[in-house]
Amino acid sequence: MTRTFLTALAMTAMLAGQAVADDHGDADAGKRIFAQCRACHVTDRGARSPVGPNLYGVFGRTAGTLEGFRFSEPMKKKGAEGLVWNNQTIRAYIANPRAVVPGGSMVFAGIRNEKQLNDLIAYLRKETGAQ
Repeated sequence: MTRTFLTALAMTAMLAGQAVADDHGDADAGKRIFAQCRACHVTDRGARSPVGPNLYGVFGRTAGTLEGFRFSEPMKKKGAEGLVWNNQTIRAYIANPRAVVPGGSMVFAGIRNEKQLNDLIAYLRKETGAQ
């Protein structure tokens, strides 16, 4: 098998597994989990960013690029390197922000519980205008 085929096969399997996991997320339960994020983030279209960036429209956005928000240099660097927020990258970031953006300014320690991650991502997709 070619390396390209194996890479494509691995990506397809990963994305298929991710879709199944996200389909099982409970947005209502995710809303309760998001309560701990609300101290720094909002999800309303056009709302002013508080301490952290407004998350409306985050899915598909390049990291560190929300206009009008001052991101840390490490976050801007990750965006310049090609980090785009999607189910997988948001999941990894919420699970362990320092692993995804070393030296970033987010002080949240992370969520490691898979059900809570699924629920929170379901909520974020619903509340941030994700397709």
